[in-house]
Amino acid sequence: MSYADQVFISMCEDILENGTSTEGEKVRPHWPDGEPAYTIKQFGVVNRYDLSKEFPALTLRKTYIKSAIDELLWIWQKKSNNVNDLKSHIWDEWADEDGSIGKAYGYQMGVKHQYKEGMMDQVDRVIYDLKHNPYSRRIMTNIYVHQDLHEMNLYPCAYSVTFNVTKKPGHDKLTLNAILNQRSQDILAANNWNVVQYAALVYMMAQVCDMEPGELVHVIADAHIYDRHIPIIKEMIKRETYPAPKVTLNPEVKDFYEFTTDDFKIEDYQAGEQIKDIPIAI
Repeated sequence: MSYADQVFISMCEDILENGTSTEGEKVRPHWPDGEPAYTIKQFGVVNRYDLSKEFPALTLRKTYIKSAIDELLWIWQKKSNNVNDLKSHIWDEWADEDGSIGKAYGYQMGVKHQYKEGMMDQVDRVIYDLKHNPYSRRIMTNIYVHQDLHEMNLYPCAYSVTFNVTKKPGHDKLTLNAILNQRSQDILAANNWNVVQYAALVYMMAQVCDMEPGELVHVIADAHIYDRHIPIIKEMIKRETYPAPKVTLNPEVKDFYEFTTDDFKIEDYQAGEQIKDIPIAI
């Protein structure tokens, strides 16, 4: 099986066996029919993926890798907060009549800040530091901006990335590692989607900064399985698994802003039957 499958199965089993139920408590999320959306949750889940060994895509069911990357580029490359710039419709629920999700996600990545070296947004600052001061311990982004929360249609779930550079003995290139911090995650709907996105981000950043991909560490404060997802998860983690797909980048792209989903080549992706019509809590 892929390592991502191992991590996912172990995490789900731990949540189901040892998690805390919110049933009967006052909760914000609800189902489209108006019923409260309760969860079984685990606090402080930390998963590690070695991107130098394999791309962390689930095979228990297929993750639409290019759609996930398209959303990542919408936030990090286009720095957009408008769903009309996104190919999928996963954000439509939180968009206004003009397609805006407010001062959230891509909007925050595009805000320019004053640094000693000049005005830069958070993405450009990351690239600048990785190229000019790779051993800095200050290479990070944060889109959970309290002063703008009231103008966000959804508070950021994956809100911060910290990049850290190491060097492997005998390797000519530096190794790029990253920590993705997430305050909350719907494990069935979004876990591998986010893992795939930020693995792809490490791949892209490493290539444009002449490094090699290292570890992605995923920290989830509130890792939860919704009540209506429990039977789906139980069935899914018993499925047959397959080796991880091979995912490679177009080596010709050296500018982060030139990447497209077509620059990702996905080979040998075998996965279980897709799960359709997953109910999403809102």
